Amino acid sequence: MRALAILLAAATLLLSGCTTTLRSNVTVFHEWPADLQEKSYTFDTPPPGEDTLEYRSYQNLVSAELARLGFTQAASAKDAKLRVGMQFSTVDRPVKVLTATDPWMFSPGPWGYPRWGYYPYRYRYYGRFYRPYYDPWYWGPMEFRETIQHNYERHLRVTINSLSGKKLFDVTVQNTSRRQSTPQVMPFLVQSAFTGFPGESGKAKRVEIEIK
Repeated sequence: MRALAILLAAATLLLSGCTTTLRSNVTVFHEWPADLQEKSYTFDTPPPGEDTLEYRSYQNLVSAELARLGFTQAASAKDAKLRVGMQFSTVDRPVKVLTATDPWMFSPGPWGYPRWGYYPYRYRYYGRFYRPYYDPWYWGPMEFRETIQHNYERHLRVTINSLSGKKLFDVTVQNTSRRQSTPQVMPFLVQSAFTGFPGESGKAKRVEIEIK
């Protein structure tokens, strides 16, 4: 029965692992005009060192979100009424982690079977309850292993200004996860940036998106 419970727990973990929740901290500041009719825009030109194919692919993600909100990308800068800027960064924050390992679980028992199969023998019935007792066959010294856990801290900032330079919208998205690939995470960060657009100015919020 114990072995069956372990298998069921493992199956549950595998199924629950199919969906992950991406949590981001989003902060918005804006002075968005309620009567704004013309929503044509152009992107600010990034510095030469930042104008990469990766940067342009993230611009396309921002364009898709803006299109969903009724914005249109102008054919040329002179035809636009708004300017959109974008910045992003990814920083690896490695952390040392100590993991404790119990040797009995990974070594054979007294009759050659795996020790995890002997859980019932580590308990005895005392009156009304089963209580654990010390059994030298199954317990040994704890072993510790040091590993490095990588936490990737990502920042995304999107701004919308008028051609005259008036600041209309400024959103910052911060997310920390163990996912190494920024291209896999960026679509959800962009989506988080425009959730509830334009939103309440000067207030930080937590945005959660389920990803598979």
